[in-house]
Amino acid sequence: MSSATPSEVDQLLALDNQLCFALYAGSRALMRTYRPLLEPLGLTYPQYLVMLVLWEWQREPPEHPGVKALGERLQLDSGTLTPLLKRLETQGLIRRERVRGGDERQLQVSLTEAGSDLRQAAASVPHQLMCQTGMSAAQMRELRDGLNKLLGAMQE
Repeated sequence: MSSATPSEVDQLLALDNQLCFALYAGSRALMRTYRPLLEPLGLTYPQYLVMLVLWEWQREPPEHPGVKALGERLQLDSGTLTPLLKRLETQGLIRRERVRGGDERQLQVSLTEAGSDLRQAAASVPHQLMCQTGMSAAQMRELRDGLNKLLGAMQE
């Protein structure tokens, strides 16, 4: 695109025209919006994501419900995930246990009763978020689907 006019270059490089900035600013705004919604649950946003996966697994258990599978599902490395799990375990929401009869380095992750019970209280969070954003359920789905499409294209 070396033949771009100065005006085209100005448009190409305008901050407000950058997808990366819209995603970055949107992500930060979303985290700020989630914070007060998750505070009554005693969860941070990353902890909430962990709990969402564990609640899914409670209904449809994976073959290997371990730390590795959890990290893959959340796209987090073990250095990021381990401290989250330790805090959730300290809060009494999850249990980490060594795999019996298998690789001793592998840890299985499961919900405690308190972790399971928290699911009901968390059920209002998606609706509260929708109210905070002023977006309809259809608009939220459309945005999510578009972002998932982008993510899929970038991971190929």
